[in-house]
Amino acid sequence: MLSLNDPILKREIIMDHYTHPRNKKLSDDPRYLKVNMNSESCIDDLDIQVFVEDNIIQDFRFDGVGCTISTASTSILGELIIHKTIDEALEIIKNYEQMLQEEPFDEDLLEEAVVFKDVSKQANRIKCATIGYHGLKTLLLQIRGDKK
Repeated sequence: MLSLNDPILKREIIMDHYTHPRNKKLSDDPRYLKVNMNSESCIDDLDIQVFVEDNIIQDFRFDGVGCTISTASTSILGELIIHKTIDEALEIIKNYEQMLQEEPFDEDLLEEAVVFKDVSKQANRIKCATIGYHGLKTLLLQIRGDKK
């Protein structure tokens, strides 16, 4: 498990996902659902894509312009949710949101995403850290048929 107390390791993980983001390339496959997420207060403007088959997330992709926090958090998100069920992914998102709201959360479930725990101390960065998560949540609820 990743130590929440090692700022150097946390920074290395964030910078690695920012400079070498995973799954940062959109697909032309029509089976992918897509949503655009952008921020009024930052440069973040990301397209989020997900491909779900038989209730399993087969692929997750994103592209666009994003700050370090939004790019890295979205990259880590993709690694967390590929090959998970919709419900498992929504549970990861719920725990991530709880972490950022300084509520109890399951560290093991979030794996590398725990590097963003201190973002809760910078309210203006929370939107950056959640833009990909909110985009994926929108798509998964749409697939599931929820109106929320």
